[in-house]
Amino acid sequence: MRCCVCLFQQSLQCSPSKMAAGESNSRSSCLNLSTSGPLGNAPPSNSAHSSPASNGGAVGAAAGMNRSAGNSNPRSGPENGGGAESAVRSTPSAHNPPRQSVGLSGATSGAASNMTATPSSSSSSSSTASSSADASAAVSSLPSSPASVLVYREPVYNWQATKSTVKERFALAVGSAVFDAMFNGGMATTSTEIELPDVEPAAFLALLKFLYSDEVQIGPETVMTTLYSAKKYAVPALEAHCVEFLKKNLRADNAFMLLTQARLFDEPQLASLCLENIDKNTADALAAEGFTDVDLDTLMAVLERDTLGVREVRLFGAAVRWAEAEAQRQQLQPTPENKRRVLGKALSLIRFPLMTIEEFAAGPAQSGILTDREVVSLFLHFTVNPKPHVEFIDRPRCCLRGKECSITRFSQVESRWGYSGTSDRIRFSVNRRIFVVGFGLYGSIHGPTDYQVNIQIIHTDSNTVLGQNDTGFSCDGTASTFRVMFKEPVEILPSVNYIACATLKGPDSHYGTKGMRKVTHEAPATGTKTCFTFCYAAGNNNGTSVEDGQIPEVIFYT
Repeated sequence: MRCCVCLFQQSLQCSPSKMAAGESNSRSSCLNLSTSGPLGNAPPSNSAHSSPASNGGAVGAAAGMNRSAGNSNPRSGPENGGGAESAVRSTPSAHNPPRQSVGLSGATSGAASNMTATPSSSSSSSSTASSSADASAAVSSLPSSPASVLVYREPVYNWQATKSTVKERFALAVGSAVFDAMFNGGMATTSTEIELPDVEPAAFLALLKFLYSDEVQIGPETVMTTLYSAKKYAVPALEAHCVEFLKKNLRADNAFMLLTQARLFDEPQLASLCLENIDKNTADALAAEGFTDVDLDTLMAVLERDTLGVREVRLFGAAVRWAEAEAQRQQLQPTPENKRRVLGKALSLIRFPLMTIEEFAAGPAQSGILTDREVVSLFLHFTVNPKPHVEFIDRPRCCLRGKECSITRFSQVESRWGYSGTSDRIRFSVNRRIFVVGFGLYGSIHGPTDYQVNIQIIHTDSNTVLGQNDTGFSCDGTASTFRVMFKEPVEILPSVNYIACATLKGPDSHYGTKGMRKVTHEAPATGTKTCFTFCYAAGNNNGTSVEDGQIPEVIFYT
């Protein structure tokens, strides 16, 4: 699009050419500041002793030039300088012509061109801004020849960034340091039109409206281009509005898209919120249409997280979908070799050892993406002890938040429950999404003993093993329960039937009786209720039922 310089000149209602000529009547419509400037500069004087602008008032801060002023005494110090210090030097020499100083102009950079100034009189007097008797005496003691006051101040980049309202920005004449340098700096353009080829017209219009009317005009279709424009032209107040809009509209189905943009625009807070949303809603975020459009670095940033709430086999499936889309973008055939090629280091972030052997055999082992050596190594990891080293991460992902919870389904404990290699099983469902992390099991009636045990959670309808662990536990001979944990949390969805399964090898144990069909857990802090419903599991279950048996406790997080 093309942007005319006159847009900015008209919005400020002043003509640089007339100001350069020193015509006071043309300056009457320009902004006249009556308060200290943003850098602690003294207020501009409207008395007859103020000097006219000798350079048209349009010398940019980017050029590193100071401006001249009249005889007003500059003031420094914490109350006016905002921490910036000024060095003032008076020179009663006629050989040094007066120069306009940034420190006394009342504004910085291009703001000086919009200041109201009155031609100085030929008489010499002390400044009305003098704040002490000593300062007055110093001024009055100078010779009657014209004095020049040189104020040195460190250049401040982007003073507009500290001004969040249009009133403050108009007091400084312009709302963008980039525009300030573009139109008023030492390298300012002389063209009557400036082409902005990489800015959308709607986004630039939103930028102008914000700069000169404080109007925030952001919508789903324009927020990203407006954020880009705000960053390009250094308008952080509009950036903040755009980021806040994105935060309020963050959902699982757009979390990956917004994460990509947040990383592109260097918005760490927004990126962090996107990652938290993906952690909480991993399955939905992976299923979203925009997931396959992310770049490789963003994909890796997600896969390396320990807090994703989804089974590893689903992460592998999502990575394969992304690889197919990326191969297309690179104009490659979606062969297993090319999928592995485009995934690159992202493949090593899939934690294959966390899968069950059934999940691995049905998916990754047959995908062709893994090498034969990797497949054999992982099968050995699943089936033999001690487990051989594998090249993939075996650290569990912990998607859990809040406090650990547990429910007990029996109200009384009895003894003797025997084991002959048959699994104890009980069917259950819940009313809300939870993550099961383990079971509590009964131990020996014969004193301290070690047990070997395999625990599983099986999806009833598909007979799929969702989580399992071959492990062991030690008991002390009491009627207490003993914790046996899964390798990673198992996601349990509401109103879906699952089977809890435990296969123990060891001596006779205690068992539970007077079982309850419904058990409700209420969170103390929030009052949230999680209701478990237990049912008989058809088939051989070693005698465990709703009324009697093993697997007395379920340990979970909400």
